[in-house]
Amino acid sequence: MTRIGLISDTHGLLRPQALAALAGCAHIVHAGDIGDPAILDALARIAPVSAVRGNNDREPWAENVPEQLGFKVAGLRVHLLHEIAHLRLESLSPKPQVVIYGHSHKPLVERRDGLLYVNPGSAGPRRFRLPVSVAELLVDESGAPSARIIELVSD
Repeated sequence: MTRIGLISDTHGLLRPQALAALAGCAHIVHAGDIGDPAILDALARIAPVSAVRGNNDREPWAENVPEQLGFKVAGLRVHLLHEIAHLRLESLSPKPQVVIYGHSHKPLVERRDGLLYVNPGSAGPRRFRLPVSVAELLVDESGAPSARIIELVSD
């Protein structure tokens, strides 16, 4: 089983609980609104990182971070973006097996049309009454993906 950590919407805040939840991952994926390049550096001390910039990542450091990214990890074809509204699935070839996104701060794991969609929620400052969370993407021995949300703060 391969474990891939998913995080989004840190907005400059990397909680110790997020680092603990991501410890031991083979790879970490950040779905945008990073807020500070030091967050990517801290995550890279745990595992290799794939990241996209979000709508709030406007500083000069973010110019080198792509808006969308297609990549393979643990044999899976993954498409990463910040806002799901910008996904143009019909233009992607080959079609991904997993789509990871952020922006809404609402954690979600959903299967649609043979694809696994995962929004890890927000690991940064709490927004409204939404949970503070990350997620993990698990790839079993057969290469099948599954995911689960990990709530970080229960207050």
